[in-house]
Amino acid sequence: MASTSKLNPLEEDDDVEEEVQHFDDFTLASSWERFISDIEATCRQWLADGPNNLVEKGAVAVEDSKNLFTVKHELKNVSKNYCMEFYFQIDNNGSQQAGIDNWNSNSHDLQLCFGVKDFLLIAPQSASGVLLDTPESSKLLSAVAIALSNCGSLWPAFVPVHDPSRKAHIGIQNMGTVFTRRFEADRIGSQVPVKLMHLEGLYELFVSKFVYSGVDFSMHNFRVHFMMRLTYQTFPYDEEDDENDMDELMGDKADTAENYGSDSRNKVLWDDDCPWSEWYSAEDPLRGFELVVTWADRTVESTLEMAELENASPHDAEKWIIHPILSPYLGDPSHGKRIDFASQLLCLVEALDMSFTAQFMEDFVSVENPSSDNLKTAVVIPPPSVLDRVIKDLFREGSKLPDFTKGEHRFSRALKAAPLESLFTQFCLHSLWFGNCNIRAIAFLWIEFVREVRWCWEETQPLPKMPFDGSIDLSTCLINQKLHLLAICIEKKREMNEEFLDCIGSDDSSDASVSVEEHHKVDKRRNTSSEADLQRKRDSSIAEDTSNRLRFERKTERTNSVNQSPTDAIRRGSAGPVGTMMLLKSHQRLHAPFTQDPPLMTEDMHEERLQAVEAFGDSLNVPGQLEKDILLSDMSAFKAANPDAVFEDFIRWHSPGDWESFEPKTNETSAGPITEGSKDIWPPSGRLSQRMSDQGNLWRKSWYDAPALPADDQKPLLDPNREGEKIVHYLETVRPNQLLEQMVCTAFRGSADTLNQTNFGNMKQMTSKLEQLYLIMKSTLGALQRNNLPDKAKTVKDLKRLCMAFENVEKLVTVAASIHRKFLDASRLAQVIFSDFYTIYAPTMGMNSNDEETKSRTEMEVSRQEVSLRERQVVSNLFAPPSANQSWRKVLSMGNLLNGHEPILREIIFSTGDDVNNGIHYAAAADVAATSHGKGEEIETHRMYVSGTSNDLRVGLSITSCD
Repeated sequence: MASTSKLNPLEEDDDVEEEVQHFDDFTLASSWERFISDIEATCRQWLADGPNNLVEKGAVAVEDSKNLFTVKHELKNVSKNYCMEFYFQIDNNGSQQAGIDNWNSNSHDLQLCFGVKDFLLIAPQSASGVLLDTPESSKLLSAVAIALSNCGSLWPAFVPVHDPSRKAHIGIQNMGTVFTRRFEADRIGSQVPVKLMHLEGLYELFVSKFVYSGVDFSMHNFRVHFMMRLTYQTFPYDEEDDENDMDELMGDKADTAENYGSDSRNKVLWDDDCPWSEWYSAEDPLRGFELVVTWADRTVESTLEMAELENASPHDAEKWIIHPILSPYLGDPSHGKRIDFASQLLCLVEALDMSFTAQFMEDFVSVENPSSDNLKTAVVIPPPSVLDRVIKDLFREGSKLPDFTKGEHRFSRALKAAPLESLFTQFCLHSLWFGNCNIRAIAFLWIEFVREVRWCWEETQPLPKMPFDGSIDLSTCLINQKLHLLAICIEKKREMNEEFLDCIGSDDSSDASVSVEEHHKVDKRRNTSSEADLQRKRDSSIAEDTSNRLRFERKTERTNSVNQSPTDAIRRGSAGPVGTMMLLKSHQRLHAPFTQDPPLMTEDMHEERLQAVEAFGDSLNVPGQLEKDILLSDMSAFKAANPDAVFEDFIRWHSPGDWESFEPKTNETSAGPITEGSKDIWPPSGRLSQRMSDQGNLWRKSWYDAPALPADDQKPLLDPNREGEKIVHYLETVRPNQLLEQMVCTAFRGSADTLNQTNFGNMKQMTSKLEQLYLIMKSTLGALQRNNLPDKAKTVKDLKRLCMAFENVEKLVTVAASIHRKFLDASRLAQVIFSDFYTIYAPTMGMNSNDEETKSRTEMEVSRQEVSLRERQVVSNLFAPPSANQSWRKVLSMGNLLNGHEPILREIIFSTGDDVNNGIHYAAAADVAATSHGKGEEIETHRMYVSGTSNDLRVGLSITSCD
């Protein structure tokens, strides 16, 4: 048969065939047929593979979706190239339609618009990615429909049309031999009609799709299935609002740094009552909350019902879902964008690395030091006003001593540092924020700190934030021990001066006071000369001798009870009898004396004693020689309390192990308590040990040299003047690296103890993380407790890793505190949200900024949590009413307000169905009933998805028809 061959409109061959008389070979497929065959073959392969195999073969997960995947295939036609994408879900449970159970923000845009599950999307490979030509899109859909029909697939297929900004699509779905669904979606980006801003207008728009246009909607009822989802969001942090508020607050004031700082601090911040707020203000890790309120499927019949729904409260909705919005800094591993303990501790570690380059702290501020030239351009020293403020805060005297156990963790004492509220810890924490915590700023602050300590010592003023009694805690760092001992020396020095002034007569007091005033008028920050020091020591010795003499006179005037014997009348400094012990010679009761406390010693003083013992060997005389002062004091007190005592009596009381008793066992038959007059055990049988019996024993020699003086009249074992001067000299000449090593340990413990005071409720993960942090600090900071670091570079590197671990825990603490404060009355919700965040954040802890996973940290997002009825009021309180500055920017044009908040997104699904019982003889009826959203054998004939706000509206319509 002769015919004329003509190309398909989709073909654009360069060579046009001439019209010739010939026979067409219909066995040769055209390009159109080959195009359909390519689509069919690809779809058959995808159908055969199934979802699980497609994932194994390289299907890509869709962004922001947990179970949606896609595969691509390029289609080549004569005119242009296309890309066919197949979107599918792994979980095959659930219906093909979108309902309230799977209506979530992770769904694909086309799934929300048309209520489908798996679908095909075919788009041209062009810059716009859309089909602007209507005939081309229709023929493309026809080709896909033919291919899907040939392979027996019921997948819906979509093609993008119109302008890309409209996000418009058309689609088709072959549902069997009878029913076909057609899809269409479009968007209005501006100038939305007022009628479509309200539920009544949207309801009438949907009804108009299946009734005659001339019908009066207000007079007729139409049964329509209705679902609605509203999304609310708290107002984000707006810097512009803060600037405007600050401008109003300042008024016409001068824009000085002091005024600005004071006014800015008057602004209430979220963490003003958190423990770290004394040092810095942390950005709220929860930037806001997103609340999704859902009305379940219900049937409406009139516009009046829609008006009532628009005025309904969100509290009437069936379901609430809350989604915390995290601050971006939680996923940012860089240190320079955030100021907190971790960032400043890192600066302190870098200062430690620099401290090994000089011998004294003054070298870092001296202009003559060559190494200071390298620091001038890189460091900043705050102005004198800042220095004065820090010194005043450190040396501000309180009415009572602070609680040194405040914030202390059970592992805190494992760190060789100082208590949180002590003077040295407060100095270390201040140094973190002084300037940029560089070595030069620290040296500048330390020099001024030591000057103030010297002034307190010379003027006999109490040392703030330090106890002036008790024993020295050797588990703390050496500087804290020194400051504690100095505070005790100042107190003893003050007591000596008061006793001296009290003991001087009225005539001599004026001259003495003038002399004392002349010798104590020194500048508070100027070192006194050696001559003045000598004069001051002479005065203190005079005061000490005078007070001792007067104290001795007062003690000798005292008498005991009338029952005392003449020997007891001169007994001084007795603490009472010791059981039934009797003196060997006089047969008097043996009295225990009041003795002086052993001299307080710091860690380095103990080490000096041990070194002296090791140098002298194990000679028996060495301990007596080293403890001679203590031994003489005890012997003098014992003689004063027991005037008739002999050396053997002192040994029996002081060192019972050196008295060998060999009393007969027959004495055990005596009944009743042994009294002073008992003759059974007198005189006691025994002798001195071999050690005490040797000739030239130091104990016996000291016994004869010791005068009979009670403890109050003796020279103190601790010389406060000498020990105080030694401590101040140590502080002035401490090596920079030794100072910085102790500062690093103390600053880490002080920062951790500060965070440990945070109230984050019953969050067990946070408690465990804090314990882990203390254990890591103990193992890492242990290297700084040695006199010489074995490997300085390795230690500094380990400390920087510790800073990273500290940063992670600090972020967790702020998140836990923020969540706990916002959900005080909804503890279950707080724990669920934090647990979800911890599950996401914990695997990323310990990463470096160069890790490949860093990107995933910056995109962290916690999952959405359902809110129970009891918790709704707590969540509602998070949406504070908008301020005047926030309200004027928004035009309230939609209903369902939550505390004055308009929903940022409103999504509505209208649907209606029809009975298919009459078409049950069709093969497609069973498939339609199984895949439809309706109940029983009702097929969804019309569905409309509406999404947007008053300024942006998108509508997706799907219609099922019988072709």
